Amino acid sequence: MQNQKLVTFLKYAALTGNFIFILWATLNAVKEGFSGTLPEKVSYIVLLGLLVINSYFLLNKWATRQVLQWRR
Repeated sequence: MQNQKLVTFLKYAALTGNFIFILWATLNAVKEGFSGTLPEKVSYIVLLGLLVINSYFLLNKWATRQVLQWRR
């Protein structure tokens, strides 16, 4: 039971961190007018894509159950 509470807390902490980082990066991009070199733009898109995929996996109940089973 204690592990489940810890996993739930960490899941929501990671989701909050992902959301704040996505907002911060997007705000900076808008503020700069989406200027930058091609590698900067590609890395921005890839980073945000990875954060979105990470958030999806954290929200997916199957992934959470797999982590809890792995911990046993």
